[in-house]
Amino acid sequence: MHHFFSMMFSLLAIIGHVSGQSTEGPSERNFDRPYKSELTVSNGMSWGSWGLKDMCPDGTYAAGFSLKVERPIGAGDDTALNGIRLYCTDQLQSTKSIQSSDVGNWGDWTDIQWCPSGYLTAFQLRVESSQGGGDDTAANNIKFTCSGGAVLGGDRTDWGDWGEWSPTCEGKGICGIKTRIEGPQGIGDDTALNDVRMFCCV
Repeated sequence: MHHFFSMMFSLLAIIGHVSGQSTEGPSERNFDRPYKSELTVSNGMSWGSWGLKDMCPDGTYAAGFSLKVERPIGAGDDTALNGIRLYCTDQLQSTKSIQSSDVGNWGDWTDIQWCPSGYLTAFQLRVESSQGGGDDTAANNIKFTCSGGAVLGGDRTDWGDWGEWSPTCEGKGICGIKTRIEGPQGIGDDTALNDVRMFCCV
């Protein structure tokens, strides 16, 4: 059954891509869905500002995610993690992607990773601390736990260290996201995504 759901989610994502609805990013945002709890971690960096949150449609929860990642570019200015996209589903009919209103300018979106069963319920962030006069990248990667027990890791860069896990959702699963993004700095040091908060619904 778990394998069936995983295959079904992938098929829905492909269908959404073909129809131009699900996998190319949210076309309209949902800010007003009530949530039960907010998940945070303590190791996020503080450059940039918080974007507006985006919430899954009523009755759906995040069961998968993808990342916008700039791969290492050698002697240039690395930004690492630039965006996080969640895929909301009711496990039966619809799949819709959501993301914070701000996403970094660099990198490409990775393939979607799906919970084998259940929904995303907690996260852990890999962050590079301030490098002083060196090249800062801030957030590099994210992991999620699923309500079915699986742990999903992102396709990412490896600078920095893993912090502690967020609390686990109060409610059924993660249903919203907000990210802290530093905009382009011109000739300065770009870091893109610095921190993230998740919202949980009943």
